[in-house]
Order: sequence, then C-alpha cells, then structure tokens
Amino acid sequence: MIRHFTQFLFLTGFCTVLYGQEVIGIVENASDQKPISTVHIINLNKVTMSITNKDGKFAIDAEVNDTLYFSYLGYKPIKVRVSNDLVKYPNTRFQLTELALALEEVVVRPYQLTGYLDIDARNVPINRTRRYSIPGLPSGGYEAGNRTPLGEIRILQAISNPADFLYNIFGKKPKQLRKLKKVRANNELRDLLAVKYDRKTLEQLIQIDRVDLDEILRKCNFSDSFIKGANDLQILEAISNCYEEYKILNR
Repeated sequence: MIRHFTQFLFLTGFCTVLYGQEVIGIVENASDQKPISTVHIINLNKVTMSITNKDGKFAIDAEVNDTLYFSYLGYKPIKVRVSNDLVKYPNTRFQLTELALALEEVVVRPYQLTGYLDIDARNVPINRTRRYSIPGLPSGGYEAGNRTPLGEIRILQAISNPADFLYNIFGKKPKQLRKLKKVRANNELRDLLAVKYDRKTLEQLIQIDRVDLDEILRKCNFSDSFIKGANDLQILEAISNCYEEYKILNR
C-alpha cells in the first residue's frame, strides 16, 4: 500500500513538471465580493496574459515566485507573488478595490467652422512637430520637436552620442530589454497596450518607471505631445525602434 502511494506521488510530481503549473483563481470586487469579468492578469516573469470570464475566473501558467499583475479600468492594480498555496489550491479569490477619482470640470471649445474649406483649414491647429529620416533605417525617422533651430541640434546630438542614454539604460538592464522583445512578440499584450494610456502596465512589464520612459523618448527626440498623447503600445514601439536604430548607428 505504501509502495503504491509513493508511486502515485511520484507520478503526480512528474505530471506537474511535464505539464507545467498554473494558478487558477477568481477576481472579485472588494466592496461587494461580486466577480469581475475581463480583468487582465499578466505574469510579469513569463510575459504571458490571461483574462477573467463572466464569473471572474481565470487560469494562467505560473511558477512559485512568479509575480502576477492584475489590471482593470477603474480599479487599483495589484501585484501578487505566486506561492506554493496558490499553485496547489485552485479558486483562490483576489480582490480589487475601486479607485475614487474626482472629475474636474472640462470646458469643450469646438472649432469655429465657417463651412469654407480654405478658411477653416487655416483655423485648425497644426502639429508642427518635425521628423527627420535617416536613409537605410527601417523607421519613419526621429521627431525633433517644434520648428526651431534647436530641433536640428537635438537630432545631431542624439545621433553622434548613441551610447549616452538608451544603451546605458538597457545595457545595464538586459532583462528589461529581453522583456521588451517578448512583449512586442505577444499579440494579446499588444492589444492590451493599444488601449492603455497610463503607462502603469508598461512600467510593470519592462520594469522601467514613468520618469525613465519619458526621458528615453525625449532623448530619442520625440515631442512632448507624442509622449503625453501616445498609447502604451506606441510608446513601446517608439522605444524599441529607437534602440534598434541607435544600435545600428553604433556599429
């Protein structure tokens, strides 16, 4: 009997290694314990994602000591370290807390259109950001800000000193650079980042805070309007493409 029990434990452990481990849980509202659907759960270590169903349930591949990031619009995101209990016992309940946001008054001022194309075209604000293309590079070039003499100076300084910013940031953090490549290759994560503008998920994925993200983009000669208005996927692509281009220039 003992021998059969030992064989059972061995086979159970073998199957766990063979098929991997996963965390199965339920996400609910902390205030009323009701399930929340379409919550995004990201394994920050494996760069994989799962979404809760209508009952708030999810399953995601995870190992002990992995970190799960729970994100849902209007709720405070949370990070959970995977423990043996989370892997061993399914249907663990995770609670999200609603954010209390104070909405400020917004005054909408529409353009005063006359109906005459020539006149209206002159009245609509124009984004005067300039971009400079470099032959032989795959992107559309570099955004150098407003039409001022400093724009040309900034782009020349950036090209002549490629190792001063991006390489130093990513060169000292090779794990972040590898994560950035994994995120770009994951279509589910790309779709998620395409509808996010707060940088919180992107920060957690590539482990770079908002200040450094903005600084990288400025050093890559992207305008403040792009930095403030782009979605997280556009920011991800901008940083990745800029790094690849400067890596080519540094050869």
